[in-house]
Amino acid sequence: MTNIKDVAERAGVSVATVSRVLNGRSPVAETRERVLAAVAELGYRPNVVARALRTARTRTLGLVISDLRNPFFTELADAVEQEARRLGYSLIIGNAGESPEQQDDYIRTLLDRRIDGLMVSSAGTGSAMLGDVVASDTPLVLLDRAVPGVAAPCVRAEGREALTELAAHLAALGRRRPAVIVAPAGTPTGDERLDLFRTALAGHGIELPPERIAESPDPSPAGGRRMMRALLDLPEAPDAVLATDNLMALGAWDEIRDRGLRVPADLALVAFDDVAWFAHLDPPLTAIAQPTRELGRAAVHALLERIEGRPADSVLLPARLVRRRSCGEPPTR
Repeated sequence: MTNIKDVAERAGVSVATVSRVLNGRSPVAETRERVLAAVAELGYRPNVVARALRTARTRTLGLVISDLRNPFFTELADAVEQEARRLGYSLIIGNAGESPEQQDDYIRTLLDRRIDGLMVSSAGTGSAMLGDVVASDTPLVLLDRAVPGVAAPCVRAEGREALTELAAHLAALGRRRPAVIVAPAGTPTGDERLDLFRTALAGHGIELPPERIAESPDPSPAGGRRMMRALLDLPEAPDAVLATDNLMALGAWDEIRDRGLRVPADLALVAFDDVAWFAHLDPPLTAIAQPTRELGRAAVHALLERIEGRPADSVLLPARLVRRRSCGEPPTR
């Protein structure tokens, strides 16, 4: 799929120059002709970036969510929709299904609908289309996942304090062989959580060797089951597992149960991203809770600042550890 960088290379100009031409702001006729010729030759869709074609605001916002099957993202989308509606905006939602290609299709569709601004919780590590959005001057806010190289404010949770508390919690309970299930593998969010947890464990003299780090591109219960199976098949199985995704935590739980093992007697299990029904499992699942609804509201406000032409800073809200009984905690009275 042709993008704005391809047009810039063919015309021998910068991406910014292509954006100016498509927005009717190029002062040099020769440059404008080269860019428009490249657009025609490559079949590029200028309406994705030609914001000058817009004559009025639509009071419609776009939201592309990485995977609506995940309860965290479902609640996040609901929070965004409610806040947008409260402020007089309609919201159109696209589900990327953790596919960058599907994400790009939704972004193109939303921009063609002439939305006033766009929020994206990126699938994987992002895509070139996000750079095109920035170059087009379309107001953009990233949600939950930062994307390297994309100059847009990001609204997300920060897990340093919660993961530090979790490491101390496991150490106090005598768990000395922790493991981590990371998904989606290679994303800034997953890598950050892994690094923070590893550092926190080291403060208690606990190592996290490579064999106890299971990374999967599939953030689903099936992916969690596969990663848990690999960890349990180690010569020395872990005595605690942190799943950095709630659906993968459920898959890990299924594998533990099917092996005839018990949580927390045989090993502790913790999920990053709390879900309301985790409290009703037996035993109730200890989890790191993100301030989901606050994140959704903050993303809408940041986007509206951008739409009004004002700068918007990135927002970092703290996650918190919710202690239940899946690590061997004493029951509460």
